[in-house]
Amino acid sequence: MSKLKNEAALVKEAIRVGGVYMKTRGVGMFEATDSAGDKITAIYRLLVLDKLIQPLAKGEDNEPNMKHKLALWISRQLPNDHPLLKG
Repeated sequence: MSKLKNEAALVKEAIRVGGVYMKTRGVGMFEATDSAGDKITAIYRLLVLDKLIQPLAKGEDNEPNMKHKLALWISRQLPNDHPLLKG
């Protein structure tokens, strides 16, 4: 698993977009007090459930790997000329 350029910023954007997706889907929404780890886990599991991303292998479903999957997911959703994809 090689780290993406701007991976931290991509994860932050994935959390933002994933939160909107959760709310639109009617699953729920995040509170200001929810930790980043909880948000990452919830978004990852919802995207796997909706078959928008492939699940990680058993034993590999930890926070760093989930962050990487979310970064990959959002990088495919953004337009090619988006600033987060450059660098």
